[in-house]
Amino acid sequence: MDLLWNIVSALILAVVEGLTEFLPVSSTGHMILVKELLGLDTGVPERTFEIFIQFGAILAICVIYFEQLWTVTKAVPRNENARRFFIGLFVAFLPAAALGVLFGDVIKGYLFNHWVVALMLVVGGVAIIFIERMVKIPQYYAVEDFPLLLYLKIGLFQCLALVPGVSRSGATIMGSLMMKVERSAAAEFSFFLAIPTMLGASVYSLYKSWSLLHLEHAFVLALGFIVAFGCAYYVAKRFVAFVSNHGFGVFAWYRIILGSFMLGYFTLKTFAQASA
Repeated sequence: MDLLWNIVSALILAVVEGLTEFLPVSSTGHMILVKELLGLDTGVPERTFEIFIQFGAILAICVIYFEQLWTVTKAVPRNENARRFFIGLFVAFLPAAALGVLFGDVIKGYLFNHWVVALMLVVGGVAIIFIERMVKIPQYYAVEDFPLLLYLKIGLFQCLALVPGVSRSGATIMGSLMMKVERSAAAEFSFFLAIPTMLGASVYSLYKSWSLLHLEHAFVLALGFIVAFGCAYYVAKRFVAFVSNHGFGVFAWYRIILGSFMLGYFTLKTFAQASA
């Protein structure tokens, strides 16, 4: 029975990770809420399982954009735009990486809870609606054409996602829109920036929790990895086209409705427990 619950828990969390990682709705926030509501247990140390399903999501982006990334990589020795793109990607990655290393434990200790997630879902949804309405005519249409300072600014926006419920993709995409990046280019750069950001965070976390890995965890970890890859691949393949045609409004309202419902639910639960 325990093994069955471990498998069901792994499937649910992997689906949640894969479906939400690259959408502006906060995958970390959804994971916290789902675990709080359902009491899931994969039988694997929590952070270790999350690392493996994040690897699955990262691989999906690498597969989807392999040809584009490989073309740009080959052009680095002779093309200035290609060189600037890779330098810019590194520059954008640095701020959140540095803050994560310096303050990661503090952030997890004080902010990783369902109240913060629910509140940030609402705040982020309102911000998306406001930003989409204020955005002017785009100036940048290709990720390889951004100036270096723009890469840095997007990287600074990514730091907001250290707060659970904000959304890494949401912060980078909305930051990009505010700086006159076209919608599809903003979404694509968010995908590209996810590769070093998530890979770096995952490798660092795996290094810290390596001793917790055991052979008996292999099946659940492999299952989570494969399911997260499949779900992330499905979503990422369709996301850019969707936002190009429909914008981000649907994600904003989803955040507001979900966050408001969760705030109400947790408030009622707290009152009920206090009255018992």
